[in-house]
Amino acid sequence: MATKHEQILKYIDDLPVGDKISVRQVAKALSVSEGTAYRAIKDAENKGYVSTIERVGTIRIERKKKENIEKLTFAEVVNIVDGQVLGGRGGLHKTLHKFVIGAMKIEAMMKYTGAGDLLIVGNRGNAQELALKAGAAVLITGGFDTEDHVKRLADELELPIILSSYDSFTVATLINRAIYDQLIKKEILLVEDILISLSETAYLDLEDTIENWHELNRQTNHSRFPVVDSSLKVQGMVTSKDIIGQDLHLGIERVMTKAPMTVGCKTSVASAAHMMVWEGIELLPVVDENQILQGIISRQDVLKALQMIQRQPQVGETIDDVITSQLVTPGLRTKGEDIFRCEITPQMTNYLGTISYGVFTALVTEAANRTMRAFKRGDLVVENMTIYFIKPVQMDSIIEIHPKILEIGRKFGKLDVEVFNEGRLVGKAMMMCQLFDRT
Repeated sequence: MATKHEQILKYIDDLPVGDKISVRQVAKALSVSEGTAYRAIKDAENKGYVSTIERVGTIRIERKKKENIEKLTFAEVVNIVDGQVLGGRGGLHKTLHKFVIGAMKIEAMMKYTGAGDLLIVGNRGNAQELALKAGAAVLITGGFDTEDHVKRLADELELPIILSSYDSFTVATLINRAIYDQLIKKEILLVEDILISLSETAYLDLEDTIENWHELNRQTNHSRFPVVDSSLKVQGMVTSKDIIGQDLHLGIERVMTKAPMTVGCKTSVASAAHMMVWEGIELLPVVDENQILQGIISRQDVLKALQMIQRQPQVGETIDDVITSQLVTPGLRTKGEDIFRCEITPQMTNYLGTISYGVFTALVTEAANRTMRAFKRGDLVVENMTIYFIKPVQMDSIIEIHPKILEIGRKFGKLDVEVFNEGRLVGKAMMMCQLFDRT
């Protein structure tokens, strides 16, 4: 039987797109406490089919697919630009295709403005009206209001008119940055993208016995299973090591590992991989915020996903991408070791004008990764790193990074990294990495 939380989520999911939702409404409709309703609405917001807009309320929006995550809804635009909705609230759930800045003559402007677009314009009432008739939403900058007949048209067509006190350049920058950030998120693989869903997950109940484990083992050929209570809340994990030599009638609860490590759906696959490698875990239960089982991920699936990511073109650049793109190998070699060079740009410095700790760490890690991969094909996870700053490095300086492999085995590697500026030692690092082969 579904829990109250799951019943509320289904109720919200079944609401028409564009409907307003309130805690009191949900609590009354399903006869639950307002606290329970509030938690479920927040969960629905995290899952992407509810959006809360200041001065408007919470509305049901269209759930966005992973491949369309870079598409913003007009509801999200309102939040991004600290906006106020003047009309057309019924269309806040609609998706923004592109935005057009209305800094040209109306005839030229309308050539670029169509259905699903957002026209960013000042107090030009005729342009606002024509944009709405063309199927575009309107964002009015500079804090200007609009005429009542334009608001009525927006309500009739269900196309939002949004008011922002920012100027057109600032608004366009904010929206562009939001789209770019979404694009980066699209490239980051999450646990929810690779998990084996609950309907396909084999698990045991607290009341089960060792005999039930053997039966499930024969059916699935697997040896690791989550253990859940009557509400599907994860209570433990049981593996073949736990049941060796145990009586068939002994309860699973007696031999399972209690309070096992779990991950959430929104955990990045990279974080899950580090956890599994560091702790030597082969399988992790995936849970929601109430520890209710959502599915499982295996170490093999995680590693395959990470290898797939490395073969994909990077569309949105992260800060690490920007930093490590400055790292070059000039072809110099000292005692058989590569030397990496990097120019310290102003973006890499702190408020003192010297290289920041985070940038230094990113450069050292990337140089070590490249060196290790030259010796051993496969993937690695940094387990431990100790960094020493010896001298500050000014902006516009050139640093040389000298990674040296101290020891390398089948499962681990140790490196010593020295960083020089104008021949002077400015930093050192000691690193321990876990290695795993690509299969």
